[in-house]
Amino acid sequence: MHMATNNSLKELQQKVDDWIMSHGGYWPPLAMLSAIMEEVGEVAREINYYEGFKPKKNKEKQLKLGEELADLLFSLICIANYYKINLSNEFDGALTKYLERDSTRFL
Repeated sequence: MHMATNNSLKELQQKVDDWIMSHGGYWPPLAMLSAIMEEVGEVAREINYYEGFKPKKNKEKQLKLGEELADLLFSLICIANYYKINLSNEFDGALTKYLERDSTRFL
């Protein structure tokens, strides 16, 4: 898979689909959900380290939060693709919901 920057969600979904389809296809949904949970745990581990709550072993001192968030996004895109969900459309709807519902909530 060619790495590029500033991809739209649609482009990311297509790149993930291309890679998955060339590597045996999508896992069953519950296996993909397990992968998401694993990645969430790795994000939590990085944040715990970054915020000073849980030190890493000496050989693991480098902060990998961005990498772990990207892994989580990859896993989320896999489920969206499996169920043929257009994340761009869904995200626009979610953002509109938050903008309308919470426009004065945190002021």
